[in-house]
Amino acid sequence: MRIDIANTDVDIAACYQVLHQLRPKLNESTFVDDVRRLQEGGYFLASLRDDDVVVRCVAGYRYYEMFATGVTLYVDDLVSDATHRSSGYGKAMLDWLIAESVRNGCNFLTLDSGLKRLDAHRFYRKHGLQDMALHFAIPVDGGPMWTSE
Repeated sequence: MRIDIANTDVDIAACYQVLHQLRPKLNESTFVDDVRRLQEGGYFLASLRDDDVVVRCVAGYRYYEMFATGVTLYVDDLVSDATHRSSGYGKAMLDWLIAESVRNGCNFLTLDSGLKRLDAHRFYRKHGLQDMALHFAIPVDGGPMWTSE
């Protein structure tokens, strides 16, 4: 297993199939450009490859600072390929993200997880993440709240 930051268009495109499983609204034809736009705002896309070939797990993350938490690594996206879950890929990526947050002087690693994602919640709790807050939101663009996350 190897974890790398996806910086080339080829590496970014290789993450699409796995990330699409978590974010089904993603469009494959605009995916690389969409990631590039997010990168301009500080987004990183990491991929875990099995045998240095096939992407098995993907994490999107960024850094920010708040009075409540200090410097924080925030995980936007974390997903393992559904056909290879319980193979250790998610844990390896989470461990890497935690180490990355330590390397970068963070006080916290945080993420939000949709209320219906009970398997993900069990995974996070099993690996030491704690329920710390409720996240409230309202769509201000007239669009619907997301329901699958």
